[in-house]
Amino acid sequence: MSTERAVKIYDVTLRDGTQGEDISFSVQDKLRIVGKLDELGVHYIEGGWPGSNDRDEEFFEEVKKIKLRASRMAAFGSTRRVSISCDEDDNIQALLRAETPVVTIVGKSWDFHVTEVLRIELEQNLEIIRDSLSYLKERTDEVFFDAEHFFDGYKRNPEYALATLKAALEAGADVVVLCDTNGGTMPWEVESIVTEVGTKLDSPPLGIHTHNDGEMGVSNTLYAVRAGASQVQGTINGYGERCGNANLCSIIPNLRLKLGVECISDDRVKKLYDVSHFVHELTNLPPVKHRPYVGQSAFAHKGGLHVSAVMKEPQTYEHIDPDLVGNRRRVLVSDLSGRGNIVYKAKELGVELDPKDPVVKKILDELKKLENEGYEFEGADASLEVLIRKLLGQYKKPFELKGARIIVEKRRHDDEPISEATVQVEVDGVIEHTAAIGNGPVNALDGALHKALEKFYPQLKDIKLRDYRVRVVSTGHGTDAVVRVLIESTDGVRSWSTVGVSENIVEASWKAMVDSIDYKLMSDARNSEG
Repeated sequence: MSTERAVKIYDVTLRDGTQGEDISFSVQDKLRIVGKLDELGVHYIEGGWPGSNDRDEEFFEEVKKIKLRASRMAAFGSTRRVSISCDEDDNIQALLRAETPVVTIVGKSWDFHVTEVLRIELEQNLEIIRDSLSYLKERTDEVFFDAEHFFDGYKRNPEYALATLKAALEAGADVVVLCDTNGGTMPWEVESIVTEVGTKLDSPPLGIHTHNDGEMGVSNTLYAVRAGASQVQGTINGYGERCGNANLCSIIPNLRLKLGVECISDDRVKKLYDVSHFVHELTNLPPVKHRPYVGQSAFAHKGGLHVSAVMKEPQTYEHIDPDLVGNRRRVLVSDLSGRGNIVYKAKELGVELDPKDPVVKKILDELKKLENEGYEFEGADASLEVLIRKLLGQYKKPFELKGARIIVEKRRHDDEPISEATVQVEVDGVIEHTAAIGNGPVNALDGALHKALEKFYPQLKDIKLRDYRVRVVSTGHGTDAVVRVLIESTDGVRSWSTVGVSENIVEASWKAMVDSIDYKLMSDARNSEG
């Protein structure tokens, strides 16, 4: 594909993306996302459907106050209703009140929808399209027409589907966008149909809007671009109704890095990882590590042979340099690891190791033994560093546990249980004995331990628990099954994860908590020395 081709990126995260299950952005969330998308350099940001709800009304009022540098705001709506004029149509008038430089109108292009959903004559639908587009074009800078269900409509009645595009173009539409609304079209069908449309309508300005119901959202978009589409619509991380929309976090690097298509600049492509994770954080959904390009696992290497090769030549197991999209290479350690994994990971943690040093084998053997017991260090770098430094003799035990007791009391049937923990620790010959109450035995134990140690290590007051997860490792053992506890902690500056394993959930939690404290104290000591 020629590097002279240029494609405009049209983001629909704030409308289509919010139609995804479990996704809801506040007005402030949407405004923050606008800022990030502008930094990324997308050409158009569709803000929502003004007039459909109070939240979008407020958003369009607030977004007027933002000065965008790279992007243009678009408001979305539908063609006017059948029986009234554009002047009387609340939806059309709401679009004008939004005062965006761009308006996108969706209309029916599948005859089946016209006759069975709108229940009007086919020619009436064409007149509605012409009337709506021409009305808005006279009052707005740019107007786009989203031809809903275009590919299904074209396969059933190509003449009518084309007629809807002609009506929009005659009315002044700047781009006609072909929508795979049901997400079931195959890539070769998309390429063929887009090519035919371009030929029959003498190369009109075409856009592509695909859904991912057949896992083809990205592929269909790329095939449409190959066939001549010059505008691409999609969402960050592929959020959207049902199975989602085409994922811009895959489309953009595929266009720019693989096909050489001008869309956004190389320096802005490097912001993809940051933008992807920023938007994801606002969804409050569990992380998806395996997303191409921007996922935490996109450039993660676990097998020993892979790591050995990547350390010599990264392209042996990486299709691009992760830095091009703002991501980074990660080497995981597990029972599949080789010496190379240990050396590479230790270097990441600030520990220089010689691959021939016997301690590397010692670390590897200990790691495999612990993973056989149920430990998993892929998501617990802090516990891994504590383990490595212990085996290197670089670990000083910060305290000695002299005893701990936990009492869980439930006084009446409907009362919430009360948990109390007492802890006795020794630091440099000094014994501290404290107690704490919590909303559960682990919470009480954590409170008592910190209360005891903060007298000796005041910096532990900064530690906050961000996440606590429990997973049953061995099934089939009932309530005495082995469990793995993963804890994520933060001191307001850094975050780290630790792991503990035991048949007793409190003991597993204790191990993870102690590793968290050990890591914090070790890190602070190294930083003060540096």
